Amino acid sequence: MYDNLGAQSGVPRPPGNTQANPFGNAFAGGSSGFIRSGLGAYGEKILGSSSEYVQSNISRYFSDPQYYFQVNDQYVRNKLKVVLFPFLHRGHWTRITEPVGGRLSYKPPIFDINAPDLYIPFMAFGTYVVLAGLSLGLQGRFTPEALNWLFIKGLVGWFLEVSLLKMTLFSLGSGEAPLLDIVSYAGYAFAGLSIALLGTIIWSHSYYFLMPWTSLCMGIFLVKTMKRVLFAEVRTYDSSRHHYLLLFIALAQFPLLFWLGKISLNWFF
Repeated sequence: MYDNLGAQSGVPRPPGNTQANPFGNAFAGGSSGFIRSGLGAYGEKILGSSSEYVQSNISRYFSDPQYYFQVNDQYVRNKLKVVLFPFLHRGHWTRITEPVGGRLSYKPPIFDINAPDLYIPFMAFGTYVVLAGLSLGLQGRFTPEALNWLFIKGLVGWFLEVSLLKMTLFSLGSGEAPLLDIVSYAGYAFAGLSIALLGTIIWSHSYYFLMPWTSLCMGIFLVKTMKRVLFAEVRTYDSSRHHYLLLFIALAQFPLLFWLGKISLNWFF
């Protein structure tokens, strides 16, 4: 087009050889590419590291919830035997590890009787609330509000048990145990409580020997579990301090479980 225009008279031909600024283009293209690649790499590094940090902390403190529901009938029967009769458990109390993704991981409950699960605690908690409501019904004091109250009381007791175990770990300089592990260990108390409540419904005077038995068995179970499993995370070992804290955990089961086992509509007995 420009060649045709230039052939006509009186029409100026635009310069065909305009010199570009090579340094400007080089700096403009290079700097923009450098900035884009630099910011992209920096942002990827930030997002990647933060994602890894979040995932590592979630796995450390909460673990995988699906892990705690990998159970079968055989595991449930054997686990209840360990919880309700811990002194009859002749095997070891340590958990079984397996290599996963280049690092050691614990086997799920279906393959390890010492692994914590949430199936038994949740089922036992629901059974505890139902039996407590049935007990109130036999006393002629059942109301929907009372059932809500028993549900809240059970949650408070569960929270107190979790807090007791967690504070014990922190006092020993180790708070890295997954939270769901602690929730599982604390929730096993409702298995014994359900048995005690069922016995109390059948014969009211059985409360006075079933509750001490339940508290004693739960204390032994937690002592064995905390000593062999959770205390493995403690970097420094103080024998006397460990023994006192283990004894405190065992003794604390008596007032806590007696309070949960006493079915009433008051905070206290």
